[in-house]
Amino acid sequence: MKRVALLFENHDCMVLHKPAGLAVQGGEGVGASLDRLLEAELSGRPPPENPVSPGPPKVYLVHRLDKDTSGLILVAKSRETAARFSALFAGPGRGIIKRYLALCAGSPHPPQGIIRLNLEIRGALKKSETSYRLLSRRELPVPSTAGGGKGEPGEAASGRIFSLLELELGTGRMHQIRRHLARIGCPVLGDDKYGDFSLNRELRKTTGLKRLLLHASRLVIPETLAGFPGGIDVSDPLPDYFRGFFPGEETAVQESPAGRGRIDGINRSGQEACRGRTH
Repeated sequence: MKRVALLFENHDCMVLHKPAGLAVQGGEGVGASLDRLLEAELSGRPPPENPVSPGPPKVYLVHRLDKDTSGLILVAKSRETAARFSALFAGPGRGIIKRYLALCAGSPHPPQGIIRLNLEIRGALKKSETSYRLLSRRELPVPSTAGGGKGEPGEAASGRIFSLLELELGTGRMHQIRRHLARIGCPVLGDDKYGDFSLNRELRKTTGLKRLLLHASRLVIPETLAGFPGGIDVSDPLPDYFRGFFPGEETAVQESPAGRGRIDGINRSGQEACRGRTH
């Protein structure tokens, strides 16, 4: 079963680590999903092989992560709490911090800035904004047939720049980070929709790249907005497969202290060691 970690919990909500490859919301044609796993666990029963419309207790999704994106997701325990948090996420000047880490081809210029683009969403152009900051970059040898090159197979590898970026959402459009980074020439590695397909194929051969290298790394909701003491401030360290590609970058990002609960079902032991408070 896909590994889900419980990083924060109180009477209103939970903050979880969602692994890459797990859908957030179930539906027709969807196998395992986070909402079904949670509802099954909270009901004290194993997830069914062929889930049907679940009964109580329910969980309420506040926001979404793409299936292939790993990292933090907030889940409410009541319809009222979900509505309150959803309004905070959607409102202007929200005061909520949602940070991501991405490994990308190329390096942005300037190394820190804001991407503002109109994105087509369901046939209409919508404003979108993503702040970015270059944390680290390095050159790695990649066969010249990758990245749109015209070299022959077996040709000597040439150096290619890769970057670790920290990103913060100003808006929450569908696939926003992936689309923004592709538009500025820094596609997320492993992105099979907006990325550099030939480069991804070469990296699959040479580094074992199998996943989208985009991770929701930090969620902050101040006490004044959260409505409970301490608010939420949760960090989620990079999965190991990021470090395998970009070794030695653990110190470039803020990580949660050691210890995280697991949902194999949900194992809540160790959650008190994670950033944030429980009430």
